[in-house]
Amino acid sequence: MLLGGWLDAHWRSASAAQRAAFAELLEQQDPDLWAWCTGRSTAPRSDWQALIDDFRARAAH
Repeated sequence: MLLGGWLDAHWRSASAAQRAAFAELLEQQDPDLWAWCTGRSTAPRSDWQALIDDFRARAAH
């Protein structure tokens, strides 16, 4: 739901770099994604963390 909401809202307007980061983020292990998306830890890359911050902001509304 977090990822799909971002995808629906932003994919068409996302830059090539954002699209690449999103695709690479999806390749990560589920426990890591869960920890990052729940705020238990920070993603190791700033572009991934920017996406995750956006996912979380959208989920809060």
